[in-house]
Amino acid sequence: MTFQRPNLIRSGRIKRALGVQAALEWAFRIEKAQLELPMPKDVTEESFGFGLEYVLLQRAALGCKVDGGQHKMGSYTHPDAEVIAATVAGMPDHLGGIRMAIRVAELARAGLTPDWMPGVVPRCVPVETRKNQHGVRATTVVVGTERVLTRGKWRTVEVLACPVTWRPHPEQIASARRGYDDWWQALAWVRDGLVAGSMLRDVEVMAALPKVRPWNS
Repeated sequence: MTFQRPNLIRSGRIKRALGVQAALEWAFRIEKAQLELPMPKDVTEESFGFGLEYVLLQRAALGCKVDGGQHKMGSYTHPDAEVIAATVAGMPDHLGGIRMAIRVAELARAGLTPDWMPGVVPRCVPVETRKNQHGVRATTVVVGTERVLTRGKWRTVEVLACPVTWRPHPEQIASARRGYDDWWQALAWVRDGLVAGSMLRDVEVMAALPKVRPWNS
């Protein structure tokens, strides 16, 4: 993922234009922003003070920097990166909530896109194989017996079958692609929130998103 984008000018300020995935990677991978998760539901607002959204809005209005957070240990993190991290932390439940927020942050920190198993096709293969001096052979099981006439005599012979399965299983591929689709929807929500919030000072989040359902292209 490259971070080089044209610069945009908004209200006299030169802004760096990034797609939402690049912006997330910049915030979490380059700026080392931390994901500050919301307080537990059983903690009252009175015991915790003002909400994160309120603090961010007030500081944006006053022109102040966003708090670095309890994990910074004195190191500097760009305020825009903190805003991006705070937006991710507010992931709504219908998009996966805290679990999805963590996934989005972890993937961005690693510079990765979810593996949707591109090019993978299920193959019918033996459930089990064994290797001997003649090579690798599929394992067979007895599924019944039959009476056959050979050389003038009736004999009972075993009926053998080779159990097979699909690898990878189609459900594995479907699950991986559902995971990608969920991640894509989460990124779209983050992008829309950052654009609507207009709180970023040096970064301009563009409309570009990763490919939607790339397995269909």
